[in-house]
Amino acid sequence: MSDIKPKVVLAYSGGLDTSVILTWLCEKGFAVIAFCADVGQHHEDFEAVKKKAVACGAIKCIVTDLRAEFVSEYVFESVKCNAIYESRYLLGTSIARPCITKEMIRIATEEGATFVAHGATGKGNDQVRFEMCAQALSPMIQTIAPWRDAEFIESFKGRKDLLAFCEKRNIPVDVKPKSNYSIDENLYHTSYESGMLEDAMCPPEESMFKMTVSPQNAPNESETVRIEFKNGIPTKITNLNDKTVKTDPLDLFLYCNEVAGRHGIGRIDIVENRFVGIKSRGVYETPGGTLLREAHLDLEGVCMDREVKRITENLASEFARLCYNGFWFAPEMDLIRHSINYSQRDVEGTVEIELYKGNIIIKGRQSPKALYNADLASMDIEGGGDAFDYNPADAQGFIRINAVRLKTYAALRAKDVKE
Repeated sequence: MSDIKPKVVLAYSGGLDTSVILTWLCEKGFAVIAFCADVGQHHEDFEAVKKKAVACGAIKCIVTDLRAEFVSEYVFESVKCNAIYESRYLLGTSIARPCITKEMIRIATEEGATFVAHGATGKGNDQVRFEMCAQALSPMIQTIAPWRDAEFIESFKGRKDLLAFCEKRNIPVDVKPKSNYSIDENLYHTSYESGMLEDAMCPPEESMFKMTVSPQNAPNESETVRIEFKNGIPTKITNLNDKTVKTDPLDLFLYCNEVAGRHGIGRIDIVENRFVGIKSRGVYETPGGTLLREAHLDLEGVCMDREVKRITENLASEFARLCYNGFWFAPEMDLIRHSINYSQRDVEGTVEIELYKGNIIIKGRQSPKALYNADLASMDIEGGGDAFDYNPADAQGFIRINAVRLKTYAALRAKDVKE
């Protein structure tokens, strides 16, 4: 009989649940490799996390800095798509899970692990996201989900049982009082749910927010920023007040968080529909994502053809649904992302935005690929405006209004060919 233990890569946070799961897996005969993803959690001590993982029995703990990849390949992809779930949620947790899972599968393959494991609960969306992404990336690797394991659930019916397990096995536990809500953090957003927030009428405490100030406490002076886009992706932000400039994708996004956060932008309090069939109340703060989405939407108004815009709005809704439900690596998502990429080839230009006490105020926009024509749009015929006599009941008028749209688009395409 072989003494070689099967390897499992555990998505590890250093918290109570995953520390218990790590030790439990070891006692079940697994060689556990703890994996911690740095996606921009606030003030995380990764060295302490690594030491705790080894103390709990892990053969090693791998910490990967995924922040740059998270911004470029997930956050900006969502901004480019105007992704929003149920018209309100900007998918901060949803887009982090495929980024984390991709790295977890890479590590499992490199380490020769045949299993991955997570600490997501049986009532939440994350279990679905982790497992759907893992199956899409490596169908041969199996997933262990302790919070759906009958033996594990029988042993751990609540926090009291988890703490008793830790005490018996000398697992270090954070002695600070537990917050009356749960928190999920990354550089795109911070989310708060459960505990006191399960009462839909209970307002969130002001002290819990990490990324934003209250609009009431925001500065009395506004700030104006200029954001530049190329192919639908933000490439530069300039603060027109203090002349700060950021162009590196990670630095640019972190600065968006900073400047929007200090003006109280990006807070929402919603009840959403989980994939597993449960309604859930969540409080979210997404300052930089909210700022970039508004800027991108505004620029599309200048650059994007009317019918393309209509179609991409449906694609954005489907993108959000698939992302929320864990299908980031599914073929249907590939189809949508390729379509979105095609739609964004002319989304180029700048948007100037004023930030003030929770408000995003568009001041202006311009683009070298604008389909907007001031002369054509003008109501002043004597001043040079085009006499645009469209009668909706007139077939000839219908042809003319669409011909103008198509001619404008053709002129832009011809310009691209010459350049």
